[in-house]
Formats: sequence, C-alpha cells, structure tokens
Amino acid sequence: MRRLIPINTTIPPSPSPSPSPLTDFNSIPGGPFLFPPIPILDSAFDITTLSLIASLILLSLLSLSFIFYLRLKSRTSHHLQNFNSLWSVRLLFVLFIFIWSLTETLRLPFFRRRFLYPFLPKFTLPQQSSLCKTHIILSLGFLQPGFLTTLLFLLDASIKKRNPFCPIGVIFLSCTPATILQTFFVFFEPLKSRLPDCFYASSVLSIDYFDNKILLCRFPLFSTIVFAAFGIVYSMVFLFSYWRVVSLVINKATRMRIHALAFSVLICLSIQVFFLALSSFFSAESPVYGGVMLGMFLSVLCCAAVGEGILVIRPIADALAAGGDCCQWRPGVRSLQPVEEGRREVMVEGSQ
Repeated sequence: MRRLIPINTTIPPSPSPSPSPLTDFNSIPGGPFLFPPIPILDSAFDITTLSLIASLILLSLLSLSFIFYLRLKSRTSHHLQNFNSLWSVRLLFVLFIFIWSLTETLRLPFFRRRFLYPFLPKFTLPQQSSLCKTHIILSLGFLQPGFLTTLLFLLDASIKKRNPFCPIGVIFLSCTPATILQTFFVFFEPLKSRLPDCFYASSVLSIDYFDNKILLCRFPLFSTIVFAAFGIVYSMVFLFSYWRVVSLVINKATRMRIHALAFSVLICLSIQVFFLALSSFFSAESPVYGGVMLGMFLSVLCCAAVGEGILVIRPIADALAAGGDCCQWRPGVRSLQPVEEGRREVMVEGSQ
C-alpha cells in the first residue's frame, strides 16, 4: 500500500544521493522500453486514458488534413474561397484540442514514468509540483476555455459576416480571466490556513513499497469552482447562440447536427464539472478516483470529438461536395445559383 502525503506550497528538495524512483522499475527485464506483462491497477486507468488521447490526436490530425486540403483547393477553385473563409478559426479550434490532448499526458504517472523519465533528467519534487500546477492552468484556465470559445464563435459565425482573422485575438482575450484566476488560486493559494487541503492541493506525494516518491496530480476545488463559473456563463451564451442559429436553419439534417452539438457541449460540460468536484473528495490513489478522472476525461473528449466532426470535418466535406457540383457549368458561363445552394447545405461558414 502506498502512503499519500498532501503537498504544501513549499516542498523540500529530496536529497541528491537518494536513489531514483526509476531504479527498481528500470531493473525489470526488458528495460524501460517494454510494458510490464500485467499492468498494475493504478496504471490501468492511465493506460486507458492514453489510448483515448491517441484516438483524439488522430482525429485532430484528420481534421487538420481536411483544413489544409480545403485551403489548397480554394487557391485554384474560386467557388471554394467563400467556404474557406474561417479556415484560421477552425485551425485554432483543432490546435486547442490537439495541445490539450498532449498536456493531459503530463498528469498521468504512468506516462511520466515510462516515457519521460527514461529520456529526461530526474524531476525533483518541486519540479513535479510545478508541472502539476502548470497542467491545471493550461487545461482549465486556457486550453479548454479556448476551444469552447472557438466552438461558440464557429457556431455564431454561421449567421454572421465576420473577418476570419479578427476573432483570434478576441478568443485569446476571452481566455484571459480564466487563466488569471486559475494562476492566482493555484500558485498563491488564498486562505490556505483556514480551508481544508482539497481546496488548494494540486498534487499528492505517493510513496510506494520501495520508498520511491512521485507526485500524483489532482485538481484543487478552487480550480473547479473557477471553471464551473466559466461553464455557467459559457452555457448561457451558448444557449442564446444556439437558439438563434436553430431558428434560421431550414435544412433538417443541419438542424440535427446543431442539436447534437448543443446536447454534447452542454451535457459534457456539466458532467466534467461534476466529476471535477467529485474528485476533490477521494484519495488520489483509490480506484474510485481513477474512475472519476477517466469519466472527466471522457466528457471533454466527447465534446471535442463532436465539435471537430460537426464544425470541421463535416462542413469541409460538404463544401468540397458542393464545390464539385458547382464545377459542372460550361466554360465561359458563370452561375451563382449552384454556389448558393451549396452554401445552404453547409452548417457553419463565414462571410456569406
């Protein structure tokens, strides 16, 4: 049984002559490049999460290929230029999700133990603590608010004319309050002496059978409260934009896509906040905590995957299909009617 010790603001550095936490692990036959024959229970959730992260990364790479392919096609096809007006915003949306997927690996002890520590110098306990805090700020303070705000803009741009380059600054600016608040509560830890550890503890020290020390990242309750406040404001704005778009859409298939997007965003966001709050009341090494964190990750993954499918892949596929139909006119004769019919089939396009 491992012993768990809450991490305070100041962590004394471990003595330099102490053995590396990887000494016993690397002594396993096969070296650090092979997985253990039977993964232990506390790594099972990490392995599952890594598999889901790999799936989301592949979906993001597919979305990026769609974006760049349409970008290249629009240079030679005049009728695709209007469909490609929001390519930079879609690119930012996919990059937010892609980077968030990569940062999620930083909080997994299995990933750090197997893929980081064999190739990087050993992290001290203060460095591991800073890594956990940085992950919280990036995840809940910048990347998730960033891709949710970009998703909202792509939905709202379907009924408005927008400059595709101006909103990028607005999106980054909208993430600033959440980033500042997360940084304040994570690094400065207000009211620390008056509140329980669950309000500000971003990591827990774990000591295994061999007295090897590693920090387990967790989400403090203050960070959950800040993200929940962002989620409430975001949900109200999203519902307003959702009803406006639905009231103007005539195509039945497009309406179903919008309903699916709204359902996934609102439900998944609520589930994520619930799991984040629930995780503060369980030990970081208990199987229940691992299941709660896996459920939290699944809720964000569902929202991101549905967003990429509905706002990136499907609109671009429809634009390319409509563009193919628009090409079927005689040389020297230009007709805008096929282009307008194609635009109505695409859910989210800008500058229409």
